[in-house]
Amino acid sequence: MWPSGARSPYRVRAPGPAAGSLLAVSVSSSSSQVPESPVKAVPAPPRPARIDPVPLATLLARADARLIAGSPDAAGLTVTGTTLRAQHVLPGDLFAALPGARAHGADFSDQAVAAGAVAVLTDAEGAERPALRDAGVPILVHADPRAALGEIAAWIYGEPSLRLSVLGVTGTSGKTTTSYLVDAGLQAAGLTTGLIGTVETRIAGERLVSGFTTPEAPDLQALLAVMLERGVTHVPMEVSSHALALGRVNGTRFAVGAFTNLSQDHLDFHKDMQEYFAAKSLLFDGRATTEVVVVDSAWGQALLTPQTVTVSTDPGTEAAWKATDLEATANGEQTFTLHGPDGVSARARIPLPGEFNVANAVLAAAILSTAGVSLEHIVTGLAEVQVPGRMERVYVGQAFTAVVDYAHKPAAVAQGLDALRARAEGRIITVLGCGGDRDTAKRPMMGEAAARRSDVLIVTDDNPRSEDPAAIRAAMLAGARAVGPAEGGEVIEIGDRREAIEHAVALAEPGDIVFVAGKGHESGQEAGGVVHPFSDRDELAAAIRNKLEVSV
Repeated sequence: MWPSGARSPYRVRAPGPAAGSLLAVSVSSSSSQVPESPVKAVPAPPRPARIDPVPLATLLARADARLIAGSPDAAGLTVTGTTLRAQHVLPGDLFAALPGARAHGADFSDQAVAAGAVAVLTDAEGAERPALRDAGVPILVHADPRAALGEIAAWIYGEPSLRLSVLGVTGTSGKTTTSYLVDAGLQAAGLTTGLIGTVETRIAGERLVSGFTTPEAPDLQALLAVMLERGVTHVPMEVSSHALALGRVNGTRFAVGAFTNLSQDHLDFHKDMQEYFAAKSLLFDGRATTEVVVVDSAWGQALLTPQTVTVSTDPGTEAAWKATDLEATANGEQTFTLHGPDGVSARARIPLPGEFNVANAVLAAAILSTAGVSLEHIVTGLAEVQVPGRMERVYVGQAFTAVVDYAHKPAAVAQGLDALRARAEGRIITVLGCGGDRDTAKRPMMGEAAARRSDVLIVTDDNPRSEDPAAIRAAMLAGARAVGPAEGGEVIEIGDRREAIEHAVALAEPGDIVFVAGKGHESGQEAGGVVHPFSDRDELAAAIRNKLEVSV
């Protein structure tokens, strides 16, 4: 079943037989600065304006939960919302008190009840916590409240995904770009869209900051209900492995479930690649009406069923959707012939470099076609897409190319640099760091991938979080310096990210490419529990302006 022959650690059906615009952007408005703030600060998600109260007894029965002995009776109580954060509780809410890595949500039950929670959902351990024992509200106990919460939240908010076309995209790389490509195609067809992903959440054009790639289950169901209220019909949505493994998308019905690719990432959360793939595979356990899969890897092949809509950019692989006659332009755009079922084809253009983005575009086309969008509108949308922080060019009049990208895993770093090398007239100068409190095994791999493909690699800090940034850099440097001068470029260590960017710009000559990778669209740098304002796009633009002013 699995490419390595391992058994899935998740319950999944046994299978049958990467981004952004390289066009210039307005740097002055490219990213908003955020005030220095604690990492824990999470904005309250939107709630629908109208909710039909749901009897607590109905939720109790449908969720297969039980009231603990001595708990107040659920009869007559109704629920009008749910959340797992005590600070976000509104009157009438069901508070989900879940076990966490550092604390148990039940410890905050008194705060939730004081804010108006009418009942608490928890596990057996949570039910014994002092803050909950004397809460004075019904306590619903479930063996796995996290897994149950998605369905419960969906019931409370009226199962909004049943009345929306939710188009889910999972995979290691390409989720964001593919989702934006799909959104562009839907808008070209005149449809009202929502968008859920790493960069932002959008509701019919209104932009919200994203806290997670995929929101927690109560937030997601409330968000979908808000979208429905505001006239949204289609929702491209990134679906992370964390969201699938932790049940955040339980209760969500997908019109389409799509798979991009799989490479090493998140092995701080998943114990190995097989478990990582098993989590991704949960999107294909029957919760999606149509499944669309890029089949250019063993991982994609393992998801195939006779009904799968297949996608490939490999000339030797048969698939329903293909791309041929690829041509790259000097400004980073690409054109290709898009082929679909029944012999349909059209010439398409994307303002994105790299063959991996052609794969994202073909996958988006297959998703859009499944959603009923015409080929004409698909091609229009692909040509008009803009993806923040994905291979995004920063231009303020300099004679070299400057690009910001979110690449933060080995395969994405390699793909991004390979795409730039194909159009490089001079050297490639890369600025790269690795995030703290994340998969440690990928750090030397990222250093190696960047050193092998760069003329100059500047190893710097990303988001150190709670870790020692020097230790993170040391792991990257071990991989980078293992390449050797015969196969790789010069390797420099500059911990301060601003100084690293300034040094890269100082080195750049006409025809060179400065590639600042790892943070992309992000507007802050997280270290020691605090998020400091920091935008790669703004810092890169400022460094270039300073260089231009000095040279005048």
